[in-house]
Amino acid sequence: MFEASVYTTRRAALVKALVARGVSSGLVLLLGNGESPMNYLDNTYPFRQDSSFLYFVGIAQAGLAATIDAASGEATLFGDDLGIDDIVWTGALPAIRELAAQAGIQRLKSRSELQATVAGSAAFYYPPYRAETRVELASLLGKPISAVDAGASLPLIRATIELRERKGTEEIAELEHAVATSVEMHRAAIVTARPGMKESDVMARIAQVALSATRLAFPPIATTKGATLHIHSYDRRLVAGGLFLVDAGAESPEGYSGDLTSTFPIGAKFDERQSAIYGILIETHALACGLLKPGVPYREVHFAAARSIATGLKGLGLMKGDVAEAVAAGAHTLFFPHGLGHQMGLDVHDMENYGEVWVGYDGEPKSGQFGLRSLRLAKPLLPGMVLTVEPGIYFIPQLVELWKSEGRFRDFINYEALGPWMGVGGVRNEEDWIVTDTAARRLGPAFDKSLKAIEGMRA
Repeated sequence: MFEASVYTTRRAALVKALVARGVSSGLVLLLGNGESPMNYLDNTYPFRQDSSFLYFVGIAQAGLAATIDAASGEATLFGDDLGIDDIVWTGALPAIRELAAQAGIQRLKSRSELQATVAGSAAFYYPPYRAETRVELASLLGKPISAVDAGASLPLIRATIELRERKGTEEIAELEHAVATSVEMHRAAIVTARPGMKESDVMARIAQVALSATRLAFPPIATTKGATLHIHSYDRRLVAGGLFLVDAGAESPEGYSGDLTSTFPIGAKFDERQSAIYGILIETHALACGLLKPGVPYREVHFAAARSIATGLKGLGLMKGDVAEAVAAGAHTLFFPHGLGHQMGLDVHDMENYGEVWVGYDGEPKSGQFGLRSLRLAKPLLPGMVLTVEPGIYFIPQLVELWKSEGRFRDFINYEALGPWMGVGGVRNEEDWIVTDTAARRLGPAFDKSLKAIEGMRA
């Protein structure tokens, strides 16, 4: 945990932000996560505390809850000390009073007292993302389960986004730690992978590096099938001549995430077509990163990346016509069907459970256009905001076949030229950046992703 003053300052800032939004009474309800069984009660997934609870309370222990009085700012921690039947299995853990002191909380109650405390008060809560949290909220608030999600507090959501999207000094240090470990994970994958191995062999090396420092921030992608954007099986063999894509990150001790993607040849070098596509990718990535600064809408950075990709593909004869018109129409999304990046912090997609329209768009409507609707961050950048930059170029057989059969964007896409390029599969490059007062800087140690550098690591 951070110093207690970090959490007391955050809670005070939340109350102030709520008052500014017209909320001056009631209770902010913070439900910590419980253990989550895989297939029977005592066989649980690795515990991960709720990020909102971590941000305002900081205690990474199951079975806790807290309230913040919106009038006085006083926080109450609800929890129970372990009995001997638990201790023989878990070992001794800090008493609830000790944990509360570390969070700067003086008022303690048993977990069973939460119901009576909430009764009769206006309660403000976040949208639940776990079924058991939804059920508990329904019980605490006396409302149908089906009504819980709609009752989440928009003033609380917006006030919390305002606080969490500008990272403090202590958070930046954690993010640097997470990204540094993530870089080591990717370096290990690049030097480990060899033809004949299975994807699981590379995945094991990635996990080893993460677990030696902290733990994985999310289930990694480690695949020879980079054209599938999110793929989590690891059962294929590595074949010389193909590409390998790794999307993986570590979590810091206090729960902050890293998130990087690398693409490299399974053999010693990229072939001619792979080199051409990878060159476009790296050029696009550098262009996008160079545009990052306060006040710039990330949507504009996304479109600049899209135009860069379309220009590069036009130079290879895969696209045609006016680049600006092609991107405006969405023709480029055949090759770049996702957004350029997302916010990052305590969640790898930071605060995503609060609602993408608020976290990434400040309430402005999202586009329904294919590809663009997957852009998670579009609003103007702010100092202290941490985000990913991850352009990609993909040759997805099913998507190409569908669009070709429907005759989509024939003024912009040269379908007849795509055949020899389909074997490239998919390439993506992702880095993590923090917006400064005047520009932006990359988080973590230097990690050269140029074609020459990657091939040098493969030698």
